[in-house]
Amino acid sequence: MEVTVELTIPATVVSAARTFGTAPALMEPGAQRLTFTDLLDRVRTVARALMAEGVHPGDRIAVWAPNTFHWVLAALGASYAGATLVPVNTRFTAAEALDVLHRSDARGLVVTGPFLGADRLAALRAEAGRAGLPLPRLIVRVPTDVAVPPEPDVLEWPDFLRRAVDVPAAEADARAGAVTPDDVSDILFTSGTTGRSKGAMSAHRQSLGVAAAWAGIGGLVPGDTYLVVNPFFHSFGLKAGLLACLLSGATVVPQAVFDPARTMELIAAERVTVLPGPPTLYIGLLDHPGRARHDLSSLRLAVTGAATVPPALIARMRSELGVRTVLTAYGLTEAVVATMCRPGDDDRTVAYTCGRAAPGVEVAIGEPTGEVLLRGPHVMLGYLDDKEATAAAIDADGWLHTGDIGRLDERGYLTITDRLKDMFICGGFNVYPAEVERVLGDLPGVAESAVIGVPDARLGEVGRAHVVPRPGHELSPAQVIEFCRGRLAGYKVPRTVEFRTELPRNASGKVLKYLLREEIG
Repeated sequence: MEVTVELTIPATVVSAARTFGTAPALMEPGAQRLTFTDLLDRVRTVARALMAEGVHPGDRIAVWAPNTFHWVLAALGASYAGATLVPVNTRFTAAEALDVLHRSDARGLVVTGPFLGADRLAALRAEAGRAGLPLPRLIVRVPTDVAVPPEPDVLEWPDFLRRAVDVPAAEADARAGAVTPDDVSDILFTSGTTGRSKGAMSAHRQSLGVAAAWAGIGGLVPGDTYLVVNPFFHSFGLKAGLLACLLSGATVVPQAVFDPARTMELIAAERVTVLPGPPTLYIGLLDHPGRARHDLSSLRLAVTGAATVPPALIARMRSELGVRTVLTAYGLTEAVVATMCRPGDDDRTVAYTCGRAAPGVEVAIGEPTGEVLLRGPHVMLGYLDDKEATAAAIDADGWLHTGDIGRLDERGYLTITDRLKDMFICGGFNVYPAEVERVLGDLPGVAESAVIGVPDARLGEVGRAHVVPRPGHELSPAQVIEFCRGRLAGYKVPRTVEFRTELPRNASGKVLKYLLREEIG
């Protein structure tokens, strides 16, 4: 399927309203159900309110909130007003969020009210006081189920929207029309799993190009209902989720927090057809004791990705969840959709590769390290205010150095074998944990695993496997090690095994191996 790319995000909102009209655009059960025409009207209102509050073209508007219709309206409204969106990770501490606000020089902040037992705004105020840093002048609070007293310097969402009356709709439309394809649409801060987060900048044409590539390969069409569990603050949730739906006419159903039971309720109630997510999402659904009570037959497309996606998981997604098309993909904040499997690829290809290059993307393997290199229109403009980091990431020939190790087969399909930083050396031999994790994925009873290198007096480093067993299965360290010994060279076999109920992850589902290493000391 070919998806038409508009020049800017505001133009995409306008085009979607014109093309898809009264079709459902955004459905949040118990809250809002908006058509594409409604969506344009609400987005324009948010833009007018921002303009009334003094937001100018190029100003940066941060959004620190979970997946709700408020996030969608705030983000698209900021773009419509000519501003740059700065999503803030909801898992960030107040100190990390303040750092993002300070480094991005955010002009405004849209922040959730108390959510999951945390008052982010109160924590942010306390942290700003300790650090001696100012907060953005404009603060808009999104309502939640927890009531909070009014504050003089905080605009509650309904009061904020009422400010729109001071700006005519024509002025907002003119502001939207002045946005250019090369303007910076968003600054997405990396997860910071290996150091301080960096702000990856993308232009409107790039963000929309990524969305069109994903929607085209996945075959998104009007009438699809897309459950967006991936956080909107993450590149995938925003670009391969929200923007992909705007371009294709699919309906966005946001889910604020992944909960398997609630996810299955939404799939059944809203007849969800598209459900991307990390492998842990599907494991959570497959192993939930109440799965049989829910009708999940509407699911047609699932897209996942990680260093390791066990073939057994792909088979279970097809046979037990009934998903007709299961794809894997590869990307990163700096280039969101780099490779993707295609409908019709066999299970082995889907499990062991990340697919082939997305339209317009070049993929190469650097020597001698085997690092995956990417080049093309989706590669970020650069890191915010960090020329040194930008130069280290994107070389003079335009190749983005991903930090991932991989190989290409004769078809051009990419397999990620590991992160450069995750590789360890055992007795002089390189060990790539993803290879070991892939083998562990074939052991019945293993839900997921993470392998790291730990110090060893004789061999330098040896492997330690952190294993999460499937519910109802019992495993011993000896069983795990023996299984690996029959399938891996001796230096690759983990020497120790630790069983855990879960692995530490960031919001995009990536395992935080540095936390596992820190436990060792």
